[in-house]
Amino acid sequence: MKYSFILSLVLISVFAQAQNYLTPEDAVSTAIENNFDIKIAKNNLEIDQINVNRGNAGMLPSLTGEFNMNNSILNSKQERADGTIQELNGARNNALNYGVNLNWTIFDGFSMFARYDQLKEFQKQGEAELKTSVVTLASQVLATYFDLIQQHQILEAYREAIDLSQFRLTLAETRFEIGKAAKLEVLNAKVDLNTDQTNLLRQLELIENTKTYLNLLMAEDLKTPIVVQSEWEINQELVLDELISLAEQQNPIIQTALINQTIAEQELKRIKGNRYPQIALNTGYNFTHSENTLGFARVNDGRGFNYGVSVSLNIFNGLIQKRNESIAKIQIENSQVLIDQQRQNIQSQIISNYQTYQTNLELITLELSNEEIAKENLDITLEKFRIGTITTLEVRTAQQNYIDAMTRVSDAKFQAKISEIRLRELAGNVLN
Repeated sequence: MKYSFILSLVLISVFAQAQNYLTPEDAVSTAIENNFDIKIAKNNLEIDQINVNRGNAGMLPSLTGEFNMNNSILNSKQERADGTIQELNGARNNALNYGVNLNWTIFDGFSMFARYDQLKEFQKQGEAELKTSVVTLASQVLATYFDLIQQHQILEAYREAIDLSQFRLTLAETRFEIGKAAKLEVLNAKVDLNTDQTNLLRQLELIENTKTYLNLLMAEDLKTPIVVQSEWEINQELVLDELISLAEQQNPIIQTALINQTIAEQELKRIKGNRYPQIALNTGYNFTHSENTLGFARVNDGRGFNYGVSVSLNIFNGLIQKRNESIAKIQIENSQVLIDQQRQNIQSQIISNYQTYQTNLELITLELSNEEIAKENLDITLEKFRIGTITTLEVRTAQQNYIDAMTRVSDAKFQAKISEIRLRELAGNVLN
C-alpha cells in the first residue's frame, strides 16, 4: 500500500510536468496566432477578399443623388423687342435642382470581366503570401525549438564533464594526501573543473537567450518560462522526387509566380478591351425650381424622367493602345521566365538540402559509434588512473574526447532535423 501510494504520487508528478511541456506543435500554433507579421498578412488578405466584388470591377451601376441651389442678387436692366424697358436694383434670382441619376457601363470590351478575374487572383496572391509567412515562421520556430533541445543536451554533457572532473579532483586529493601524487596533479584537476564550470555557465546563458528568441517568435512575454522535450524524432523516409513534386504543387513562392502570370494575362485582356466601343446607359428623375424677380417667367417648376445612352470608341490615341498592349505582352513573358527561374531555384535548393539531409543521417550513425568508443576509452582510462598507471593529462584527453563525442552526436541529430525542416519548408508542407 505504501509503495503503491508513493508510485501514484510519482506518476502524477511526472504527468503534471509533462503537461507543462511546450510541444513543437504548440510552439508553432502559438506563433501563428500571435506573431505580428502573420497578423499583418492576415489583415492584408482580408483587404484582398473585400476587394473581390463586381462593383470594384466596374460591373455594377452607380446611383447618385444630386442637390444644387444657387441664389443671386443683381441690379438688372432688360430691354425687350417691343422697346419696353424693365429695370430693377436688387433683383433676386433663385434656382433649385435635385434628383437621382443612374449611370451604368454595360459594355467596355470585356475589360470589367478581366478586372474581376484579376481581383480574384489578387486574393489568391494574398493567400500565397500568407502561406509564405506561415511556412517561414513555422520553420524558424521549429528550428529554434529543436536548437533549444540540443542546447539542453549539450548542457547535460557539460554537467557530466563536471562530474568527471570532480571525481578526478577528489581522487587526486586522496592520492596527494597519502603521498602517491604530486600537488600539481591536484592543481590540474582544479583548473579542469573550473574550465568545465565556465562552459556550463556559458551554456546556461545560451539556453536563456534561445528561450528569449523563441518567445519573441511566438510573440509571448519574453520572460515566459519554457520547458521543452528532451528528444525528437527524425523522419528518415523523405524521398527526393516526392519533395520536388510537392514543391511544384505547394511551394508558395512558385504558386505566387504562377498567380502573377495569370494577373499579367488578365491585364492584357483588360487593355485590349479599350479597342472596343464603350457603351453606357444613363437615367434619372430630377426636380427643378427657379424664381426670378425680373423677367418673363417669374416662377418655373419642372420634374420628370430622363434617359439616354452613350457610345464612345477609341479611334486613335497616338499609338498608346499599341504601346500598352506590347508592354503587357512583355510582362507575360517576364512572368513565365520568373516561373522557370523559381522552379529551378527551388529544385536546386531541394537537391542540395536533400544531400545534406542524407549526409547528416549517416553522420548520426557514425557519431553514435564514436560516442560508444569514447565512453569505453574513458572507462578504461579512469580505471588506469585509479591504479596510478597513467597521467592526468591522458585522463583529461579521454574525458574531453567523450564530451566532444556526445556534443557531436547531439549536433548531428540537430543538423539532420534542420535539414528535414528545410526540405519540408521548400516542399510547402512544413506543418504536416
